[in-house]
Formats: sequence, C-alpha cells, structure tokens
Amino acid sequence: MERQLLVVEDDPLMAEAVSDYFEEKGWSVRTAGNGADALELFGRERFHLVLLDVMMPGMNGFTVCRKLRETSDVPVIFLTARVMEEDKLNGYSLGADDYVAKPFSLPVLYAKAEALLGRVWGKAPGRLKAGSLEIDVGSREVWNRGEQVPLPPKVYEMLLFFLENPGRVYTREQLLIRFWGYDFDGNERVVDSHIRKLRKAVGDCGCVICTVHKSGYRMEVKG
Repeated sequence: MERQLLVVEDDPLMAEAVSDYFEEKGWSVRTAGNGADALELFGRERFHLVLLDVMMPGMNGFTVCRKLRETSDVPVIFLTARVMEEDKLNGYSLGADDYVAKPFSLPVLYAKAEALLGRVWGKAPGRLKAGSLEIDVGSREVWNRGEQVPLPPKVYEMLLFFLENPGRVYTREQLLIRFWGYDFDGNERVVDSHIRKLRKAVGDCGCVICTVHKSGYRMEVKG
C-alpha cells in the first residue's frame, strides 16, 4: 500500500525538497503552505504521517496539531528552527510524536519517519478489550456488551488514554495539557465535564474512572 504524507511547510523550497525526497522513496506526498490549507486537506484525504512546521503565518503548527488530535491519531513530526525545551514539551503535550530541528538532513528525517511508522503502523491496530468494553483502534469504534457506544472525538481519546494507562493517577492539569494544550483559554473544569460525559457514555462496563481526592483521576479495570 502506498504511504501518504502531508507536508505542512510555508517555505516552498523546503517543502519541495522534502516532497521530492519522500516521493523518490515511493511515498505519495501532498503539501500545504499554511495551517488552514493543511486542515482542509486532512479532512478530505487519509494520511499515514504529517510533517508539520511550527512557525507559520496565521495558524501555527501547535494549533494545527491540537486540531488534528481532536479527530485523529496520525503520527506527527514537528519541523522547526525553535529548539527551546518549553516548545518541545508543548509539542509533545499536544500529541506530537517527534521533533526535528532545522536545518536537518533529509536522510535523517526519512529515517525518523520510517522508525516512527514502524512503531505506529508496523502492527495492525487491532482491538483493545477491558471489562465489557471493546475498542476497534483502527476505526475508533467502541462497544459495551455488543452495543456500539458513540463518543465525541475528545471523549474517545480520553477513554483510550486511560485504558492504555490503567492504575496511573493523572492530575487535572496533566489531562488539560495532554488534551487541550498549553494555550487553552479555559480552566480545569473542562476536564471534569469530559470525565462525566465519559462515565455516562460507558456506564457499567467494569472500567471505572475513579476520582482521587486532591490528585486527579485513575482508571481501574475490574475484569
């Protein structure tokens, strides 16, 4: 199967160089020069990887990444001249998978892309089972005792995150940064609201999101 790459880069020469290199390796590549065009393309086509510039006019890469994560787990590699630790932490908190500093070597970038896809796509997404819940990770569908449970994208992401990390306590601040990003204008109450939605949606399923007093939330799986 031909792999699909989306390059989001406002420097046309760099975008062309990256595109040419990946196309020579057998990839199908689409490019976007700004965040709005990237999101429009992403809404129409399926991609296996996104190479995303951070510093772009208008909508920056951090905002684009956060919007992508509302609906997709597609692997994202940031391309940026900014190498400050705070920027890297922000990118990772938004769901980025790797960070490549400019100027970069095309062979090194390609090797990073191949390694990332090997981890993410090298095995079939399959199904995750916990309690009476069953999740098709590929289609993002959730069932409880054989009945499909419709979930909004953000609530689904939270459920998958908790099921992949059972028993661990996450503070409201950690969850806020993980799912809404550093520059979110709201407060931690949005976390509580989504937790309530998740609890109501899955109901009695043997997977309980427990409130840990003065700490946060923890997922307990009871079978």
